[in-house]
Amino acid sequence: MEEDEKYMWRCIRLAKNGLCTASPNPMVGAVIVCDGKIIGEGYHIRSGKAHAEVNAVRSVKNQSLLRRSTIYVSLEPCSHYGKTPPCADMLIDKGIPRVVIGCEDPFVKVHGRGIQKLLDAGCEVKTGVLEKECRQLIRKFVTFNTLSRPYVTLKWAESADGFIGKNVNRTLLSTSLSTLLVQKRRAENDAIMVGTETARIDDPQLTLHDWYGKNPIRVVLDRHSSLPQSIHLFDGSIRTLVFTTSSSRADSVNLEYIVLPEEDYCLSRFLKELVQRDIQSLLVEGGARLHQSFIDEELWDEAYVEKSVKVLGNGVRAAQLKNIKGFTNRRVLGVDILKYIH
Repeated sequence: MEEDEKYMWRCIRLAKNGLCTASPNPMVGAVIVCDGKIIGEGYHIRSGKAHAEVNAVRSVKNQSLLRRSTIYVSLEPCSHYGKTPPCADMLIDKGIPRVVIGCEDPFVKVHGRGIQKLLDAGCEVKTGVLEKECRQLIRKFVTFNTLSRPYVTLKWAESADGFIGKNVNRTLLSTSLSTLLVQKRRAENDAIMVGTETARIDDPQLTLHDWYGKNPIRVVLDRHSSLPQSIHLFDGSIRTLVFTTSSSRADSVNLEYIVLPEEDYCLSRFLKELVQRDIQSLLVEGGARLHQSFIDEELWDEAYVEKSVKVLGNGVRAAQLKNIKGFTNRRVLGVDILKYIH
């Protein structure tokens, strides 16, 4: 393995520590090397706090070594004032002579500017080291900034004969292990969406339990404001967005009604509204009609499908994936099969 790639892999591993906390900022890792030894490391922990480069520099005990070191960073150093000062300026001020970058920042205020600022200051800059892997690491951030929509993940469990449940009663198909994985995915996303019938029949809380992290924003579709106020999604415990065409209900604590015209009640408009609220990733948990709409309109990025050994015989058919251009990974999950399509 090439020397630069070795240290960039370390950056990627460090960055993943911010998986459940960095959003809406991207996950970033940084490593500082002097004379073939790592002298400093850091990653971006939380939005508004120090970036990976700053944390890495702060961790170096002998700051004089920085002037003959190389810093590896998985994402282009920022060049603008946001919630924190520009990292590119800090690297220049510290006199770090060589900067190795995984991928360019897709954010319009940074894209290429951080690299140019370093070059103008006389730094040696190398880009594109493990670029594919570094972009994959921040794929949600990339989608948000290049496609102007949240990164969409579909998730459902289906029976051995292709049903997600009965028509009127909640049907449990997930195992304790797959339920734990659902909690993990919720923690990794900014928001979680369900349709009207899922909210009515399953009455989910859509909260985290048995997993570390912040609760995602809950999003529910209630076109005609027909859902009873007694369901968990309206309990005010967590920020919840309700898409509707009716203005009969008023906002309350942690509950926002987004009233849309009937002709504008569609997925693209929902996603646009989420972007305006800086929601970069969306987990869609149900139901089948909602999943199929995302699939048919090609507004999804990855899907997790749990195939149960249970047979239902009848009920609500699971959504049908089509036009799959990526890859499908399968693994045994207890007695069930988990398919990951991306």
